[in-house]
Amino acid sequence: MAVYALKRILLAVPTLLAVLTLIFIIVRVVPGDPATAALGDYASKEAVEALRQRMGLDKPLYIQYVDFLSGLLRGDLGRSLISSQPVIDQIRFALPHTIELALAAILIGLVLGIPVGIITAVRRNTMIDYFGRVLSLAGLSFPAFYLGILLLYFFSVRWRLFPTLGAGDFSDPLANLHHLALPAISLGLIETAYIGRMTRSVMINVLGDDYVRTARAKGLSNWVVLLRHGFRAALIPIVSLVGIFAISLIGSSVLTEIVFSRPGLGRLMVGAIRQRDYTTVQSIMVVYALFIVIINLITDLVYGLVDPRVRYD
Repeated sequence: MAVYALKRILLAVPTLLAVLTLIFIIVRVVPGDPATAALGDYASKEAVEALRQRMGLDKPLYIQYVDFLSGLLRGDLGRSLISSQPVIDQIRFALPHTIELALAAILIGLVLGIPVGIITAVRRNTMIDYFGRVLSLAGLSFPAFYLGILLLYFFSVRWRLFPTLGAGDFSDPLANLHHLALPAISLGLIETAYIGRMTRSVMINVLGDDYVRTARAKGLSNWVVLLRHGFRAALIPIVSLVGIFAISLIGSSVLTEIVFSRPGLGRLMVGAIRQRDYTTVQSIMVVYALFIVIINLITDLVYGLVDPRVRYD
C-alpha cells in the first residue's frame, strides 16, 4: 500500500506542475495589462510602469515563470494589488471556511444519500422507491443557492432558529456549527440527491449479479449480503462521485457563501475578479489546482482500499 501511495504521489507532481504552468500562461495571455487594470484607465504611464516593475511584469517571461515557481515553493503568493496585504493571509483566513463547508456537505450527502439509495434499490418499484425517486429528482432540480434562500427565509428570518449571516468563530465550535448548519444543508441535500440516485442504480445492478445470488443461496442473512457483497461492490462509483463532488464543492460553493454572507475561497475569488486583483486571482487558482490534485490523489488511494482489483505493486 505504501509503495502504491508513493507512486500515486510521484505521478501527482508532474500533473501539478503542468496545471501550474497552465495557470501561469492563462493569466498572462488574458487580454489587457494587469497594471493598467489595477490602476484604472486614467493612471499615468509612470504609475503603470512602476506597478509593472513591482509586479515583475517587465521581466522576460521565463524569468517570471521561475519567480512564480520559486515563490510557490517558499509559500509566497505575492501581495494583493488592492490591499497590499500578503495574499497567503487572505487565503489562510478564507480557506478553512470553504473546507468545513465542503466537508459538511459531503458528510450530509453520504449519511443521507447512501441509505436512501440502498433502501430504494431493495424496495424497487414500491411506494418507498417512488417516494425516494421523487425526492431525489426534486433535489437534482433545485439550484443550491435557491434552496439556500428558502432555508434562510424559513429557518432564520421567520422562525429565528439559525443565524442569518456570517460563519461564526472557530474558537467557539458550537457557534461555528450553528452558522454552518444551513449552508451545509443547502449544499448537502443537493449532493444527497446525486449520491442517492447513483447508489440506487449501482445497487440494482449489483444485487442481480450471480455472486450475490450465490451468497443468498448459501443462507447468508439479507444484511450480510447487502452490505458485505452488494454495497462493497457499489462503493467504487460512489467514491468516484464523491471525489468529483468534493472538487466541484471547493470551486462552486461561491453562491452559497454569497447567499449566507460567509467568508470563503469562492467569495474571495469573485471579489478579486471584480477588483481586477491579478495577483489574488492567480493565487486562488493555484490553491484550487492544488486541491484538485490532492482530492484526485485521495480518490485513487481510496480506490485501492475498496477495489481489490487495484494492484499495489
